[in-house]
Amino acid sequence: MMMKIEAIIKPSKLGEVQEALVDAGITGMTVFEVQGFGRQKGHQEMYRGAEYSVKFIPKVMIALVLPEAQVSTAMAVIRKTASTGKIGDGKIFVSPISECVRIRTGETGPEAL
Repeated sequence: MMMKIEAIIKPSKLGEVQEALVDAGITGMTVFEVQGFGRQKGHQEMYRGAEYSVKFIPKVMIALVLPEAQVSTAMAVIRKTASTGKIGDGKIFVSPISECVRIRTGETGPEAL
């Protein structure tokens, strides 16, 4: 079975997470620049002497599709590498993938990864 990991992390941690995943033998990921809020609920900033509210915090979402056997390793690597111990470190979501097709060759399933 194939699984999809979506991890929302701080942008400053992206390089470290990528290197750690490659070191763990996990290659291939898609990166999205995203915005959102959770418990942080935004924050106040100053610009040219004026205070304004930032309601959405910039984050990075990485997406990986892996064989089920690699999921626990990938999750542990992401959690360890992306953690600062402070609010806003992010979340990891895991969901099943029913099918995958490599467009160039037509391979399907885990062979297409």
